[in-house]
Amino acid sequence: MRGRMMETPLLVSSLIEHAGRVHASREIVARTVEGPIHRTTWGAVRSRSRRLAKALRSHGIAEGDRVGTIAWNTHRHLEIYYGVSGMGAVCHTLNPRLHPTQLVYIVTHAQDRILFVDLTFVPLVEAVADQLGCVEKVVIMTDAAHMPVTSLTNAVAYEDFLAGSDDFEWPILDETAAAALCYTSGTTGNPKGVLYSHRSTVLHALGVSTPDVFGMSRSVSVLPIVPMFHVCAWGLPYAAAATGAAMVMPGPKLDPESLSELLDSERVTFCAGVPSVFLGLVAHWRARGLAPGGLRMVLIGGAASPRSLIAALEGEFGIEFRHGWGMTETSPLGSVNTLLPEERALPAEERSQLLTRQGIPPYGVELQIVAPDGTTLPRDGVAFGELQVRGPWIVDGYFESDEQHLTADGWFPTGDVATIDPDACVRITDRTKDLIKSGGEWISSIDVENTAMGHPGVAMAAVIGIPDEKWGERPLLIVVPAPGAPPTKDEILEHLAGSLAKWQLPDDVIFVEALPMGATGKVQKRKLREEYGSR
Repeated sequence: MRGRMMETPLLVSSLIEHAGRVHASREIVARTVEGPIHRTTWGAVRSRSRRLAKALRSHGIAEGDRVGTIAWNTHRHLEIYYGVSGMGAVCHTLNPRLHPTQLVYIVTHAQDRILFVDLTFVPLVEAVADQLGCVEKVVIMTDAAHMPVTSLTNAVAYEDFLAGSDDFEWPILDETAAAALCYTSGTTGNPKGVLYSHRSTVLHALGVSTPDVFGMSRSVSVLPIVPMFHVCAWGLPYAAAATGAAMVMPGPKLDPESLSELLDSERVTFCAGVPSVFLGLVAHWRARGLAPGGLRMVLIGGAASPRSLIAALEGEFGIEFRHGWGMTETSPLGSVNTLLPEERALPAEERSQLLTRQGIPPYGVELQIVAPDGTTLPRDGVAFGELQVRGPWIVDGYFESDEQHLTADGWFPTGDVATIDPDACVRITDRTKDLIKSGGEWISSIDVENTAMGHPGVAMAAVIGIPDEKWGERPLLIVVPAPGAPPTKDEILEHLAGSLAKWQLPDDVIFVEALPMGATGKVQKRKLREEYGSR
């Protein structure tokens, strides 16, 4: 027997329609690439998204066509999110931090018909334009007054492209149709496309909006530091529309001073990003002796957060810290660490230890850990194995690929090594490729890195395994010293010995000016292995 409920499809267009009807006056503030602060509303974003959809349709863009973006977090990028997906095309966000050859591969593989490009990245597109035969038009995201002189013969200003009315009716699409496309470089070989559906996008937006995840509501003002070109800004543009949260978009200026200025002036209550950004913010707040007054909560993901950063946010500045885990293939939310009241009542140092965990999965996500032979391991907080995930916003295969990526019983192997405790709380111990096996014992590079960054003289740290005739592998610690008097090797090893076993201690410490960072803000350990792996 079937239930007697309407079968209304879950569509991205329903999010912007809800925001425009119910939360029309809630503000969207953006620092533009041109410089000035731009203020708009959800109502205006809905109208301009419709105008964009109409313009795309006039150009001949059809359902399923891919439309690329190379852009910062701005109001125009938000309009593109909704205009492209809403009319049935696929919004394909491109990471401008990738090497140009990778960008060419991704655009060509996706067969993007139109590229929306911020002013910053026009030279990047000009340099490879002759290799982008699939691209019919480049829409430069500015107005006629700021339109640059360009060698792109197929270029048009965004505001000119939008010229026209907003009398566009969103099509009723199949909710399983593709809505957005992101490529991940966290796999072997060429980048692989993860194709999100309307259904998965809406469900993810509702899932991350809940109190124990992003805690989104009309009273929230959110600043997504995580780029909109990286896993759809962790779903924040969709979650904000669903809940009526105000949005503050940082544009191209992601330095601590510029971010703090926006956090202060716009009374931002919640922001999200990778650890390296918040390390810079904490240093800036310490230097000026003040954190933003309205900021109540931050969510940090993308890489493991050092305990020292957690302790600074929670104890020093009184800002609630939440630790998230996920990947492009999980839309990206897989788990979030939110403390219970009795845990939040603990001293800051004890809270920070609990918050190094990656947390529990929200409704809709299932997690398990397995041994190398595929046996499911117990949730006792001790056994560790490869983390696997499944759910309605988890990938089941890559774009334009017939290769099987799921296990026989339908789980996606993440490549992360983790423990799960009896309360379903996940602790990522490492990536499978980053674990160090020394004398038959496993050493977590994350544990050593986090302990090292607890030393006040260490700004950043990375650990890699190097070959050893006796032990197989031994850890090597690579450190970026904090400004001021740099620590010595012996001082760091003494600090590590306070909480790590002797066999876990690095055999050597190397000091460098900077660590190689990838396009998504993660340390590129492959490059470190290439440089230091033969020591």
